[in-house]
Amino acid sequence: MLKRPFDKTKLPSRHVTEGPERAPHRSFLYAMGLSEDEIHQPLVGVATCWNEAAPCNISLNRQAQAVKLGVKEASGTPREFTTITVTDGIAMGHEGMRSSLASREAIADTVELTMRGHCYDAIVGLAGCDKSLPGMMMAMVRLNVPSVFIYGGSIVPGKYKGKDITVQDVFEAVGRHQAGANSDEELRAIEKAACPSAGACGGQFTANTMACVSEAVGLALMNSSGAPAPYESRDAYGTASGIAVMHLLEQNIRARDIVTRKSLENAARVVACTGGSTNAGLHLPAIAHEAGLEFFLDDVCDIFRDTPYFVDLKPGGNYVAKDLYEVGGVPVVMKELRRAGLIHEDCMTASGRAIGEELDLIEREADGKVIYPVDKPITPTGGVVGLKGNLAPQGAIVKVAGIAPEDQVFTGPARVFECEEDAFEAVKMRAYKEGDVLVIRNEGPAGGPGMREMLSTTSALSGQGMGKKVALITDGRFSGATRGFCVGHVGPEAAHGGPIALIADGDMITINAVTGDISVNLSDEDLAKRKEAWTGPRDTIYASGALWKYAQLVGETYKGAVTHPGGAEEKHVYADL
Repeated sequence: MLKRPFDKTKLPSRHVTEGPERAPHRSFLYAMGLSEDEIHQPLVGVATCWNEAAPCNISLNRQAQAVKLGVKEASGTPREFTTITVTDGIAMGHEGMRSSLASREAIADTVELTMRGHCYDAIVGLAGCDKSLPGMMMAMVRLNVPSVFIYGGSIVPGKYKGKDITVQDVFEAVGRHQAGANSDEELRAIEKAACPSAGACGGQFTANTMACVSEAVGLALMNSSGAPAPYESRDAYGTASGIAVMHLLEQNIRARDIVTRKSLENAARVVACTGGSTNAGLHLPAIAHEAGLEFFLDDVCDIFRDTPYFVDLKPGGNYVAKDLYEVGGVPVVMKELRRAGLIHEDCMTASGRAIGEELDLIEREADGKVIYPVDKPITPTGGVVGLKGNLAPQGAIVKVAGIAPEDQVFTGPARVFECEEDAFEAVKMRAYKEGDVLVIRNEGPAGGPGMREMLSTTSALSGQGMGKKVALITDGRFSGATRGFCVGHVGPEAAHGGPIALIADGDMITINAVTGDISVNLSDEDLAKRKEAWTGPRDTIYASGALWKYAQLVGETYKGAVTHPGGAEEKHVYADL
């Protein structure tokens, strides 16, 4: 523990609590009930994304109180604050989804501004939804203060006709309903049963993928991401996280001591072996960017390519986050990776111990049902694959978990749509043919704006039984719940004049997830001629406001779709001011 009296001469909070000139500042702190001792202790930000927008956020406020108890127990002074969340499940399939990826940047920015404005010395961040997890971790690395992340926990699975279901099943039930295979009553019963509690979507979708990343990268305490949100046992992890951040402060272990190239590689391994969300290919580069590291989509995909897939989770597999927790969680997964020599063991973690030391403490072994032995994997390569070719010179990404190798090669004629709504209408009306490659463009970070997810469209295809009979490519992205042969993150995006902007109906497209190729049967000369005739980016209705600002600032998808120069360009470190 930190020893009294506290030496705050090198801590940011000295700017608001120390010396006669800070008497007015201390007055405000007294007004909130702080004692003189509490004012002169280190100030620890306890940041949450609590709101009433969705079940993934609703329990964060309760868990924050447990964190504050831990900070107090370790002689720190917690200061709770909140930031926004845009929840993908509710934003899905309409204009609201344009706000989702942009919210990641807003979360990182607002947490940074709150920490800077009030001169907090360390942070414990709680998040529960797809973009709030990477946004919170990005803020930690950007600020480079002692930091501990804690996930709000997953939802427990619903039950329908004796089977576990998740919100993915509801989206797919919509497709079956459109096809006449579900009655109104069946759809209503499924929608009422799918989400029975607080917590994030239960499969290895984006939230649970990034929760696994938080442990693997070292910012979260081991096994802290596993217990579902309603479990009161989560509070013990909250208290432990509050104590842990004070230990990090005492030892001056900061976020960038934890988030390194090696720890990012560890995180990518865990995404691959669990069949995690393709969105990790966007968020890992963005977190790296905050540390001034170049860890791009190519680098992530290189790791995916040689990592076995051995954890059987939805949407490609059979189990949900609660099941993974019950068989030992991320620590057992990482222990299996270590058996194969696929983990950097010397990486620091939020406990102050190296990852290898943490894994030495894990007694449980792979159960063979949810977590297969690493030497007997479901498939020998990762559940997510990178693609490149003349259709995506900057790369693209596809989730192949649950797709048989013979179904990972697809050639067909392009059926081009200028936005997701047009594609969804065509799918709903079955205005496409088996064997088509559906191309949805103008949905990239700048061109959308906002790089929307396409779960409504992909789920409708799956619900119609067409998940393996058509392919879909986009410069937008897919939900972690997406399944089927769906290629996202195609770069350069259409708004930047990438080849996807030049495709026409009938062009033959080949996607080969075995060799990592994505191509259109056009020569360089053909593409050059079409580029000359291209009339420029599609106009959008967003000419002002936050989404306009985002579209002006956002960079390339393969670099993480970030909006500022990052750690490589900074001229100071916040904690050292």
